[in-house]
Amino acid sequence: MWLRMFLVVVGHCLSTPDRTGAADGAESDGVASDGTTADDEGFPGGPRDPSVLIGFADHVAHNIWCGQERPDLKLVSHGRRVDKFGRPAAEIEGMIAATGLDPLIRCSVITTDPGLISAFVERWHRETSSFHLPVGEVTIALDDVSSLLHIPITGALHSFGSLATADAVALLTELLEVTPDEATAKTRQAGGPHVRLSWLRDMYQSIQRPGTGRDILLGSGRFGTLVRQLNEASQAPTRQMTGYISLLQCWIYEHFPSVHRSVVDDGYAEASPCACSWLTGKAQMTDIKGAPYRARIDDLTVTDVCWMSYAEHRGVRG
Repeated sequence: MWLRMFLVVVGHCLSTPDRTGAADGAESDGVASDGTTADDEGFPGGPRDPSVLIGFADHVAHNIWCGQERPDLKLVSHGRRVDKFGRPAAEIEGMIAATGLDPLIRCSVITTDPGLISAFVERWHRETSSFHLPVGEVTIALDDVSSLLHIPITGALHSFGSLATADAVALLTELLEVTPDEATAKTRQAGGPHVRLSWLRDMYQSIQRPGTGRDILLGSGRFGTLVRQLNEASQAPTRQMTGYISLLQCWIYEHFPSVHRSVVDDGYAEASPCACSWLTGKAQMTDIKGAPYRARIDDLTVTDVCWMSYAEHRGVRG
């Protein structure tokens, strides 16, 4: 059932071989000088019917089709910093384990791949929340989250509302036992109701020094942020992407072996999250730009995609 859902090919959104020829010429004439379409006649190369992908004129794929290449996205990921945290201190290890998010400490991607991520972002459409590939529409499922990261996918969903800077200062003062002046200075330094991860790391390490009297609980699963960041990154003017990139990059590794050239960790233990099975240090990154990845995606066939990636992992994660 899920396979049929993810392989829905939207005929009125994507090009099909039997709709070429004379129609191409007519639609080329229907593109206005500003790149938008006249009389809803579609875009050269698709989509032919813009009533579903209503924001395609601003999509990076439209710019690329028109010869306006975009540099690979700058990826802002905290994987390397999270890796430096290491194992939680004994005082808070139980607290972190209770959240169900402790696997993230050991399975975050250390070095991201801008070319690979950029090539997939070009295929993402916010209207359908899916990647439009030659094999159909594909998206990240809860099964991927569970198998790759070993974090809970059932239970109450917690969402974080907007936070005023004054509230952030109050929380920092209460939970981290810093002075109001220090908390205020750190939020100003970060430019809003948040603080820099480097300072949190220093605070985290300080609890291991005797006499500090501090306790800290880190960890919040904000994976919905990835979808929002994909939506933003798929727009032509965007040059940077944040969010939990480890999930996206390892999802690509698992399902599209013909696209990437990642390296499997020979020391991987099957009981660990599947995201731990890949070596993601700088030595393993090939520094391939987006265009070669784009060509590999264009050549994808159904047999190139690994649809049942976690078959051998079911004994660990159902």
